[in-house]
Amino acid sequence: MVYFVGAGTGAPDLITVRGMNLLKNADVIIYAGSLVNPALLDYAKEGCGIYDSAKLTLDEVIGIMKKAEDDGKVTVRLHTGDQSIYGAVREQMDELDKLGISYESCPGVSACFGAAASLNLEYTLPGVSQSLIITRMEGRTPVPEKESIESFAAHNASMAVYLSTGMLGELSERLIKGGYKNTTPAAIVYKATWPEEESYICTVGTLKETADAHGIKKTALVLVGDFISHGSYDKSRLYAPDFSTEYRKAKEQ
Repeated sequence: MVYFVGAGTGAPDLITVRGMNLLKNADVIIYAGSLVNPALLDYAKEGCGIYDSAKLTLDEVIGIMKKAEDDGKVTVRLHTGDQSIYGAVREQMDELDKLGISYESCPGVSACFGAAASLNLEYTLPGVSQSLIITRMEGRTPVPEKESIESFAAHNASMAVYLSTGMLGELSERLIKGGYKNTTPAAIVYKATWPEEESYICTVGTLKETADAHGIKKTALVLVGDFISHGSYDKSRLYAPDFSTEYRKAKEQ
């Protein structure tokens, strides 16, 4: 059996209880060494086989899983954050399907939620934004044309931009071209929830200079939107005294 486990945002205690227990019981762990906090490997039992997938090809990863399955062992494939976001898990699952190897997924906390928690932010402020766009810039892996930064920026919704720290100058230009103002609040969060976390509030127009000033070149998430300043928003109707719900009747004014 293979378990795809989301490692969470970085802090070892932000993995789910289920994910922690799967790590403790695994006979083999294949972890994304370039991003997963190695402290999570402390949950592994003695004698567990541990492999860093940063040094492996897809075929080599599948080969390790197949051998473990043939030997009657349990494998945990440990991905950063939540594996459903930029985790490249579908291609692994398709290969396991071909081999007749069973697998399950255990979700994790993605970086955008760790970053919001670190800054005490709410993405979906009434009257400001009720949507969160999770995206990234084109790099060595392309992005569909209809999902360009400009097209998403046109919505002026809350946005979390992954895997784009090395292209912040271009990101600013494209965000502004799409519809955000130069002065729209932005944030750069480096290694959210890790001990070495750094976070900086800036604007869309000052993303690159802010990152350069603090030596941030990778492993950071960019947040964009007026939710960051949270200076003007509507209170939730759910808790308004004149609003009835299944559990509470409206109070007379």
